[in-house]
Amino acid sequence: MKARSVIKYISQIADSKFGRIIVFTGARQTGKTTIARELFPEFEYLSIEDPISVAEYKKLTASQWKLMYPKAILDEVQKEPILIESIKSVYDQFPEVHYILLGSSQLLLLSKVRESLAGRCVIVDLFPLTLPEMQTDNFDQQIIHSCFQKLLTEPDAPVEFLPSFIMDKRMAEKQRAWEYYCKFGGYPALTDSSLTDEERYIWLDQYVRTYLERDVRDLTSFRDLQPFIKLQHATALLTSTVVNASSLANHAGLNVKTVQRYIQYMDLSYQTITLPAWSRNQTKKLVKAPKIHFLDNGVLQAVLQKRGGMTGAEFESLIVSEIYKQAKTLQITAKFYHLRIQGGREIDLLIETPKGYFAFEIKITDKVNKNDIRHFNNLEEILDKPLIHSLVLTNDPSTITFADKITAVNAAMFLG
Repeated sequence: MKARSVIKYISQIADSKFGRIIVFTGARQTGKTTIARELFPEFEYLSIEDPISVAEYKKLTASQWKLMYPKAILDEVQKEPILIESIKSVYDQFPEVHYILLGSSQLLLLSKVRESLAGRCVIVDLFPLTLPEMQTDNFDQQIIHSCFQKLLTEPDAPVEFLPSFIMDKRMAEKQRAWEYYCKFGGYPALTDSSLTDEERYIWLDQYVRTYLERDVRDLTSFRDLQPFIKLQHATALLTSTVVNASSLANHAGLNVKTVQRYIQYMDLSYQTITLPAWSRNQTKKLVKAPKIHFLDNGVLQAVLQKRGGMTGAEFESLIVSEIYKQAKTLQITAKFYHLRIQGGREIDLLIETPKGYFAFEIKITDKVNKNDIRHFNNLEEILDKPLIHSLVLTNDPSTITFADKITAVNAAMFLG
């Protein structure tokens, strides 16, 4: 087991008066069940996928729930929404009960949770492992925050980086985690050291198949998965690009509304992240279309049936998704955008915080040059808050300071 940043947050919630119902949601195999059972060993574990047991759970009154299961973990609860009503009833009648609800579908789970448990629960998103989490050896080990996480949590502190990744005392472990992440992504099951690379590739192939056969069917009640599979593959080929629903529709042989709905399904099942375009300043001719990124590079490679090698677009998605996960696991208040001005100027990732913005350009290059920072020029004039810092993330081991607030940093050093 690896340590998880979100555990501290969950523990704090559980000890508060707001923690009587905690909802874990996230993609399959992100560790929801493992974390719940590890943190709450005294809770009864109830699997909602067992049809015989579920039939009995559905018959229980609030008093019987309180008597038999005053503290319980309900796994895959989105499959039986009526049980959420039962939990609401027992919660309202008995102040001593505590429940953990687990589910892998935002659409089915959260719509029901918001209807029935509004004001009664705290929702926690669980993502695949981050690079700092990958470098731990057990559940209780302290996680060392990445340079990015320190930058995000201490925006007023001076921005200082080592002159080169080679000078980083933790370079070997960071590089090892980085190379693994680039090949297999961040799903916890794959970090088992007894697995061979071939077994990891097989696991990812099966994961994609299970996602299609279970989550997508749950979301959409499809009879024919082929149109969705075509759209999934087309989206994987176009990861990190501005979404053109018409182009995707033509490629997959679907209509535009269906494409938009399928993209929403991929976001809601934690397979992709859709970055909205930043467009607050109406004086500029900004592209308004969103960008789509696959959340896990291992899954992306499995969808594309690839092994080894990475395009610049795939590298960008890998970086954006890691930054997104690292911010989310710390419960940081931040909004994520891309920015593109008609004519070609673009910022790959723009993070808005209460203090201001961080801007990122992402390049797969091994050697940074001044041309790589050209899109940062006069960026602050467009934005409505201060620009805290602009960074170019690459494979170049050297750190290069181009200006007071513009730095090129090795991605593995910055995020590891």
